[in-house]
Amino acid sequence: MPTPSMHFASYQANHKEIAKDAIIYSYQRHINGFSANLEEEMAAEIAKHPKVASVFLNQGRQLHTTHSWEFMLMEKEIGGVIHPSSLWEKANFGEDIIIGNLDTGVWPKSKSFSGTGYGPIPTKWKGICQNDTVPCNRKLIGARYFNQGYINFTGPLNSALNNALDHEGHGSHTLSTAGGNFVPGASVLGVGNGTAKGGSPKARVAAYKVCWKPINGSECFDNDIMAAFDMAIHDGVDVLSMSLGGNPTDYFNDGMSIGAFHAVKNGIVVISSAGNSGPKSGTVTNVAPWMITVGASTLDREFESFVKLQNGKQFKGASMSKPLPAGDKFYPLISAAHAKAANASAKDAMLCKPGTLDPKKAKGKILACLRGETARVDKGEQAALAGAVGMILCNDKLDGNEIIADPHVLPATQINYKDGVAVFAYINSTNDPLGYITAPTAKINKRPAPFMASFSSVGPSQVTPEILKPDVTAPGVNIIAAYTGEASPTEENFDKRRIPFITMSGTSMSCPHVSGVVGLLKKLHPDWSPSAIKSALMTTARRRDNTESPILDGSFNKATPFSYGAGHIRPNRAMDPGLVYDLTVNDYLDFLCASGYNQTLLELFTESPYKCPKSASLLDFNYPSITVTNLSRSVTVSRKLKNVGSPGTYVARVREPIGISVHVEPKILKFDSIGEEKSFKLTVTKKTAGMGTEDYVFGGIVWSDGNHYVRSPIVVGMPLGH
Repeated sequence: MPTPSMHFASYQANHKEIAKDAIIYSYQRHINGFSANLEEEMAAEIAKHPKVASVFLNQGRQLHTTHSWEFMLMEKEIGGVIHPSSLWEKANFGEDIIIGNLDTGVWPKSKSFSGTGYGPIPTKWKGICQNDTVPCNRKLIGARYFNQGYINFTGPLNSALNNALDHEGHGSHTLSTAGGNFVPGASVLGVGNGTAKGGSPKARVAAYKVCWKPINGSECFDNDIMAAFDMAIHDGVDVLSMSLGGNPTDYFNDGMSIGAFHAVKNGIVVISSAGNSGPKSGTVTNVAPWMITVGASTLDREFESFVKLQNGKQFKGASMSKPLPAGDKFYPLISAAHAKAANASAKDAMLCKPGTLDPKKAKGKILACLRGETARVDKGEQAALAGAVGMILCNDKLDGNEIIADPHVLPATQINYKDGVAVFAYINSTNDPLGYITAPTAKINKRPAPFMASFSSVGPSQVTPEILKPDVTAPGVNIIAAYTGEASPTEENFDKRRIPFITMSGTSMSCPHVSGVVGLLKKLHPDWSPSAIKSALMTTARRRDNTESPILDGSFNKATPFSYGAGHIRPNRAMDPGLVYDLTVNDYLDFLCASGYNQTLLELFTESPYKCPKSASLLDFNYPSITVTNLSRSVTVSRKLKNVGSPGTYVARVREPIGISVHVEPKILKFDSIGEEKSFKLTVTKKTAGMGTEDYVFGGIVWSDGNHYVRSPIVVGMPLGH
């Protein structure tokens, strides 16, 4: 059976003796519990013990630049000039903040992790590099690996892999995005040249390898993740970034949620990816309110590679692949379905699946393949193996306008759904279709940007709909960052190339952008709590793109807070938010109490005395966003704001959701000193007329003193059949 993980305060010695041989991990530093191989009967018996907080099955999880920081106005686009008022300058580039990363490990040879020029390691640091395979320096100050849960599931691991070395490239990419050093002249195959750096480029970094070669869709296991959390808290990290996740589940059955709670309890800010299961609603993961959950959106940079047709039409695509031979020679262009092998279906051939293409039909031609079901780069490999000279990867309707710049093994480009339809129409309209693919070039100031990536997971939360998730969005499409020397850019055996930097896309990439900014905020405001930092990011976020229009989704329809949360982060604004919605560990326990967890369980969970308040309500949980579900008539929510800036008088301004009236009391809050707190109530009432037909409607409230704008989204859900 899968390995149960136990989260408990204490347990009788004789039962521990029975389980001793089955123990995989014993969490004894900050998370009180163990992971073991147990029969269902024993697990059930342990679960009944009054001092056991939770028993849950070990779950498998999945892994979810040179321009990002310019796009977020931390430096100027021309020349990379950093303004003295930039958060980078104010926070001294995150100097000596320690950022930990739960991922696939690290490639220590990357220049992003060079220790040259760094001073002594902070004295509070207790971490190590576990073996000589990943040596420490003054930049990369920790590298540990956790694989007992993985081994328990898969069997013995090759001893050569028993280390924190990054064999996949994902961990190096995410860690360098959060805290990578300055590396001039970084590019991907000569495209996108610039200076690579993380959000906190002077931070120290530590890798906690918890993810390994995928087995049956799982590569990171809860018991390994919890062990990494326990050790990272002990080591002394300030920020923990984790670009991984699974299906959303009950907080006490989720190792990531439990680990993150104990980290936040120790003052560590935990940032997580929202997941890559969009655009379907209700797919967002990592939804615990003590985490910062990050969606993914685009930059204003594109790696353009055009499809040219002989009829004079051309369509803009995205690519990082090598160009076709010079000379603008047109090549025969066919649908991949027309190159299908005798034993393959036209549908599978159109998707360029392995073994579906006939080399006699594909050789010397450009193939038009349809996106979906298999990896984008694998489609290019299949086209190359069949002898094609190039590939046009056409989006399906679901992926809309989201195009990814991949380093394909042959000349290729990816185009959006509308343009793909036009290419297939051209192919079917002539007896001799011809086409050409131009070499990729990097272009900036593209519009609209940002827009939400189609893959970015979407709310509402399936665990607690009353908490809006994701919290924010950040750049997560075509992000350039460090890579490993252990894998090719396509991760395919067919591909023998090795490159120091690569583009990747996913909420895995947006998450460490926020982690890097959190490092800066921790440096600038060491007295701020994790929730204050989250509030600063959320209340200063932006809901509009660079055309001053509302942020769009991947199909260019208006996006909602279920996609972007409070909006796109604005680091320079977040360092001076004016007011914050603060939360303590006890507030999180009150939240759990209001969610139906009993007091005894919560005392075990936090390992300290705790009493559930008599009137705990999710409506009064001091979250920076405001969500009301199943509104039938009228409800009142309460919030408390803390002044973290200069004295000032703040006036409320409300943008009412369609069909909803919102009343704020009081409408004016006057703050005389730093740390002063003031409360307000917000009454949300359903109007008798003018209601829309949507299940959810959206608005917002802004508190402003003329210099600061403290924004919170308002989300109102209607009962079924309203």
